[in-house]
Amino acid sequence: MSSFTLPRKHPSRRSFLSGAATLAVSALSPAAAIAASDKAPTGPDMLGPLPGYSPQIGTFVSQLTWMREMNGVLHATEKLSQNDLDYLFDKDANSIGALMLHLAATETYYQLNTFDGMAWDSWSEEIKKKWDPAMSLGDAGRATIKGHDREYYVGILHEVREKTLAEFKKKDDAWFLAADKGWPWGPTNNLCKWFHVCEHEAHHTGQIALLRKRLPGAKSGGSSGQ
Repeated sequence: MSSFTLPRKHPSRRSFLSGAATLAVSALSPAAAIAASDKAPTGPDMLGPLPGYSPQIGTFVSQLTWMREMNGVLHATEKLSQNDLDYLFDKDANSIGALMLHLAATETYYQLNTFDGMAWDSWSEEIKKKWDPAMSLGDAGRATIKGHDREYYVGILHEVREKTLAEFKKKDDAWFLAADKGWPWGPTNNLCKWFHVCEHEAHHTGQIALLRKRLPGAKSGGSSGQ
């Protein structure tokens, strides 16, 4: 997407009053700010607090949703066949289908850690058997993650995300900002952990877009999005 600069304009009385109103709303408490913005524009590109969530969690959920819905993994895999999803470029590659399931596995493990308070990798062997091949990928992923159409992977992604959203509604901002002092790389709060889930999806969506361009029969050039 090319960048652009809006032309400078002298503020009119209307724009000045509108700006003043925005500042006034921003000075309110989070709950009052949400109430005062009831008549504000709505839509997927209006990131911010959402009904049903505490203010900071709702703002993050809007970002997490934007990542998924706007040129995210669903867009990057649109109309791919089962053969496309299973295709391996070499003996060390991961398939697009495996990467889709990897996103669901990662989100599932962060659910267990943050929502259920489980130490990393302390979950049951049954859970590990189900999710570890997708989480670790490599030989285990190549051997087991194949033979499914796109709807299979999309269905799992949706199921996992629905649980995430339901659990976020039970939490508050104090929980979101609480630090896990025992986290491997140092004190880390739940916001940081879930931001990692979001940027992790962005990373692998870019990887999927690149793999898609290299599929047999794929058109050269072009763009997967803005």
